[in-house]
Amino acid sequence: MKTIIQIVLWIVCIGLAFLIYKSVNAPIKFKQVKQERYGKVISVLKDIRNSQEAYKTVNGKFAGDFNSLIAFIDTANYTITQQRDSSFTRYSKAYGVDLPIDTVLIDTLGLVSVKDSLFKKDTRYKTMMNVPFAQNGEKFEMKSTLIDKVGFKASVFEAKVKKDVVLYDQPSDLRAAENAKNSVEEVSGTEIKVGSLVDVSTSGNWPPIYDKKGDK
Repeated sequence: MKTIIQIVLWIVCIGLAFLIYKSVNAPIKFKQVKQERYGKVISVLKDIRNSQEAYKTVNGKFAGDFNSLIAFIDTANYTITQQRDSSFTRYSKAYGVDLPIDTVLIDTLGLVSVKDSLFKKDTRYKTMMNVPFAQNGEKFEMKSTLIDKVGFKASVFEAKVKKDVVLYDQPSDLRAAENAKNSVEEVSGTEIKVGSLVDVSTSGNWPPIYDKKGDK
C-alpha cells in the first residue's frame, strides 16, 4: 500500500511540475510565435502601403481593391522629373527697365516602371492580398474612400486583418490578452492594420520593433 501511495505521489508531482513548466513556458513560446507571424504580416502590409502610395501618386487617389492595385503595378510608370532654378528678365512698364524674374523649370527626364521601382524582379505583390499563416486562406480586408477634412476631400485607405486569424492555433487565454493590449510598445487592439478610413494617415498600428531602418 505504501508503494502505491508513493507512486501516486510521484505521478502527482510530475503532473504539477509539467503544469508549472507549461504555465511558465507557454507565454514565452506565444511571444516567439506572435513576433514571427506579426513580422511577416506587417511586411505584407508595408508592401500594400507602398503600392497604394504609388497608386495615389499617379491616379490622385487610393485603389479600392487588390485587383486594381495589382493591375496598376503591372502596367504603370512613374514620370521622372528634374526641378531646376532659372531666371530671365522682363520689361517693367512701371519702372521703364528690364527686371530679373526668378522661376522654377521642371524637366521631364523619362519614365520608370512602378513594378521595377517597388519590387524589382520580385512578384510577391501578386499575392499581397493573402494573409500569411492564415489557416483558411483569409485575405486582408482593404477599403478606400474620400473623407472631408476642413472642407477638403482627401483620399484614404485601410488594410487590416484580425489578430485571431494570424494566431488561430494559439491558446485562447493568451489570444484574449493579446487582443486587449493597448500600448505604443505593442500592436494595439484586435487587428493589425495600416492606414485609416477616418484620418489622413498611412501609418501602421505596430511598434518600431517591427520596422527596419528606413521603414515608415
